[in-house]
Amino acid sequence: MAAAWPSRPPAPETVVARLLGVLWFVSVTKGPWGAAAIAAAGGEETLKCEDLKLGQYICKDPKINDATQEPVNCTNYTAHVPCFPAPNITCKDFSGNETHFTGSEVGFLKPISCRNVNGYSYKVAVALSLFLGWLGADRFYLGYPALGREIVTREVKEFIHSRGLALFCDIFVVIILVLWIGKLSRD
Repeated sequence: MAAAWPSRPPAPETVVARLLGVLWFVSVTKGPWGAAAIAAAGGEETLKCEDLKLGQYICKDPKINDATQEPVNCTNYTAHVPCFPAPNITCKDFSGNETHFTGSEVGFLKPISCRNVNGYSYKVAVALSLFLGWLGADRFYLGYPALGREIVTREVKEFIHSRGLALFCDIFVVIILVLWIGKLSRD
């Protein structure tokens, strides 16, 4: 006997229930926690902790050097911050060991970008740039003598081209700076 097609379409509640069931199954197996759960159940190879999805770990804020305003231990334009996998996550830590985390152990070190400042003071560099930048003093201070020479050369060319107008403006700025520093020292 052949199966007969139903004479009417299924109820909307039935369609919604089936759709939600399919969506739930997809989210459990393919969602952010699905891969870790399958790996923990032995279905697949365990993920590296670096490959965890956002929300499965939390990273500490980097320690900032007060003098340079950059993360401590910045080398090759990269600093590293410790990251902690969420509780009940199993992944391979940076040693390659499969670990079940409780939320308080470091799972991996996340690289963040930073500027190599080589210990130069941020405040001194900004002050030199504001007040003596027209002479390239900030560039010389930061260890870029070629850029500093370029700025000095440009200033000399402007002085020759403008018949001293640039020098007058620069001297005016220096006079204002000296008066301002004198006022600050009296206060």
